[in-house]
Order: sequence, then C-alpha cells, then structure tokens
Amino acid sequence: MKDGKVKNLLKTIGPGILFAGAAIGGSHLIQSTRAGANFGLDLLVLVLLINLFKYPFFEFGHRYTASTGESLLEGYLKLGRPTVMLFFIMNVFTSIINAAAVTLVTAGLCANLFGLTFSPMIISLFVLLVTMAVLFVGRYSFLDSIMKVMIALLAITTIATVLITIAIKDPTRLHQTVTQPELWDAAGIAFLLALMGWMPAPIESSVWPSLWAIERSKQTRYKPTLKEALVDFHIGYIGTTIMALFFVGLGAFVMFGSGETFSNSGVVFSSQLVSLYTKTIGEWSEIIIATIVFITMMSTTLTVFDAYPRTLAGSLKLISTKLKTSVDSFYWWFGILMVITSLIIIGLFTSGLKTLLDFAAIVSFLAAPVFAIINYKVVTSDFMPETDRPKKWLKILSWCGIIFLILFSLIFIISKFIY
Repeated sequence: MKDGKVKNLLKTIGPGILFAGAAIGGSHLIQSTRAGANFGLDLLVLVLLINLFKYPFFEFGHRYTASTGESLLEGYLKLGRPTVMLFFIMNVFTSIINAAAVTLVTAGLCANLFGLTFSPMIISLFVLLVTMAVLFVGRYSFLDSIMKVMIALLAITTIATVLITIAIKDPTRLHQTVTQPELWDAAGIAFLLALMGWMPAPIESSVWPSLWAIERSKQTRYKPTLKEALVDFHIGYIGTTIMALFFVGLGAFVMFGSGETFSNSGVVFSSQLVSLYTKTIGEWSEIIIATIVFITMMSTTLTVFDAYPRTLAGSLKLISTKLKTSVDSFYWWFGILMVITSLIIIGLFTSGLKTLLDFAAIVSFLAAPVFAIINYKVVTSDFMPETDRPKKWLKILSWCGIIFLILFSLIFIISKFIY
C-alpha cells in the first residue's frame, strides 16, 4: 500500500518543480541577490511576507485542477467570459515584458559562459531560436526532466556557497554601519515592488501549474488526488521560498558593504552573478558555476516560452469557441509573437538590464491584485466542490494577501506624486 502511494506521488510530482524553475530564474538569481547586495539581510522579512501573502493564489491553481480535472482557465470561464478576456488582455502585456526580461538575462549568461562578443540582440536571437527548437522537439516531457536536475544542482550549489561564506567570513560586518540606498524614497519603493512582483513569481503564472498538471496526467495516465497535488505544490513553493532566502544571503554575505553594485549591462551583470559563487568556492569553479547558472536560466526561458503561449492559446480558445484554429496552432503563433516582441524590447533596453527587469516586475506586481481576486473567486464559487474549497484560515490569509498587494500598489502610485 505504501509503495503504491509513493508511486502515485512520483507520478504527480512535476508541475510544482516546473513552477520552482520558473520562479528561481528571475526573482531569485536577480532580484533576491540584489536585495542582499543593497540592503544586507534587512529585506528577509519582506521576502517571507510576500511569499506568505501570495501563497493562497498559487495554491488555488493546484487545488482547482486536482478537484475538478479542469484547468484554472476553465474556472475563469465559469465566472464569465469577460473574466477570461480580462485575463487574456493583461496576460498578453505581461507575457511580452516578462519574456523579454528573462531572455536578456539568459543572453548575458550565455555571453559570459562562452565568451561571446556579439550584440545582446544577436545573442538573444540565438537563445530564442534554441528555445523554440527545444520546445518543438521536446515540449512538456523535456521540460519536466531537465528542470528537476537543474534546480537540484543550483539549490545544492547556492546553499553550499552561503554556508561556506558564513563559515569563512565575519557575519558581524553585516551589522556595521554601511551606506545603503534609501528604502522609502521613490527609487526604494520601486525596488521593493520589483522584488515582490516576481517573488516568487507573477500571480498570473498560477495558471501554469494548472495546465502542466493536465499535461502530467496525460504523460503518466494518472489523475492525482487533491492531497497528492498539494504535496507537489508545497515541494515547489516551499523550496522556492527557502531558495529566495539563500539568494538574499548570497548577495548580503558576498557583496553587501563591499562597495560593489550590480551593473546594468547584461554581460557584466552575469559575470558579477557568477563571481558571487567563485569568490567563496574558488576560481576553479567558475566554468562549473557559469554552466549551472546559464542552464538554470535557460530552463526558465524554456518554461516561460512554453507557459505563456500555452496560457494565451487556451484563453483565446475559451473566449472564441467558434475559431477553428487548434490550441496547438495558437500555441505556436503566440510563441512566434513573443519571440518577435522580445527582440524588439531587448533592442530598446540593450544596455538597461536592471531597468527592464524592474519594469517587468513592477507591472507584474500592479496586476497581482486583479489575478489574486479572480483566483479567490474561482475556488470559493458554487461550481467548486464544497469539500475541496479553501478552509477558513486560507480564506483569511487570501484577504490579507489581497489587502497587502493593493496597499503596496497604492504606496507606489502615491510615491510617484510625492517624490
């Protein structure tokens, strides 16, 4: 009996790991390390809070699909076609910005690893062509396999680096007086939103595991129970939260107070990111770390370019049931559209990596309350099986999260008029 439960759980695990892979790319490698480098360990509590307050809305995606066998998008449709239309329109905008941001980071890591001197546009084009080719050949099964390996390697390396750093360096220096950026001026508030917007991921990405869960069931021919689906979710979500704390620590213990700041150039930033590890482990590890970080970010790019087209295609098909074009065809059309728009945006932000990343993350944060409310309405509506609806504590946490997201959005908007 126990062996059967383990086998069923192994058949279930997958979507949560893919989610972790998507999250760790942008919010962890970039924003979390920047938080540690600029503010030491001061923002650890904020990182924990945003992961806590976003928790229900990501959990709802797994909950709804496990309970109904439908994707979260179909839940949106049951709220009314306008809900799907709103999600589609907002997702078009966020997908274009976020896809360009992760591509530019991946291109910088690619240039750093292979010593390329081509323009960011050319390297980004190469990254995108490889991405689309891999998705065309492998699709979900390839993503599922590679992500588990890469996330495990990055997690082990990062945790080891932070622990070694704590052991060999004097942690008391974090309590010394260090000149750091102002946290509550316009730039500081913008950074807070950038950190939280992608922490652990944009809320609209809660639809992704829902769609991946359906693909996973097709792959394994097994429909998981709600309990099994939530185990998969918690492995990914708790894991990505813990990793966020370690990435903040990585930036804090290695860069905080050193006078060094992250560059706005993609290639230079990538080199600095790799050096966070090599300064502690040793220069001999540079090629290993550079490879792991690049493949991890490449995996994130693959995830993003699979998930957004899959989500947009599914949404459009639900909005316009009379369209004869298949979901699969729409998937590729949206994928091509994202490649083209990403290259255009990268061309505009060639030397402004941090600017593009912050803009993308802030947009995601401002859109978060809308997606959060939609997810809450889906799992508390009459069409959701009553026995699988969220418990009272989860509903309370949901409303705390919605209030938190709205409050910080208002603070950001007001800061634009004050400063």
